[in-house]
Amino acid sequence: MVAIIFVFAIVLVIMRLFGYSLYTVMSGSMEPEYHVGSLIYVKQVNTDELEEGDVITFVADENNTVVTHRIEKVINEDGTRKFQTRGDANDVADAKLVHNKNVLGVPTFQIPILGYLAFYIQRPPGIYIALVAGTLLLATIIAPTLNKGKEKTASEKKN
Repeated sequence: MVAIIFVFAIVLVIMRLFGYSLYTVMSGSMEPEYHVGSLIYVKQVNTDELEEGDVITFVADENNTVVTHRIEKVINEDGTRKFQTRGDANDVADAKLVHNKNVLGVPTFQIPILGYLAFYIQRPPGIYIALVAGTLLLATIIAPTLNKGKEKTASEKKN
């Protein structure tokens, strides 16, 4: 169990130290490349290097909705790069162009299903359940070592 928690911590936390952001795929707009419930790792890129066919993750609206779609067309408008995007499973392109400042990066890899868990533990009640589970796990690891110290002290007193 400790190994699973350790690997999960690496997957979710340590990768951020290497410049990756993590997002959960919440819709099937990019099926079959990115499956619903997958955890995707997004790396920042220079938007000047993006071209048609690249997949980007971006902020889509004022509500900070994050979307991952493919670039259909690169548009240079008033000295600014904008991108026409579309989900692979969608029949039509997205209604709004994506401004280069809204691009968060490009997905580099994914872990299927793990996104469901990551999404769940980032919001109540999942965060509370994760904290309680972590505390109980830590207690089960620490408790035996504390008990050994007490047993040793008791046996020393008998001698």
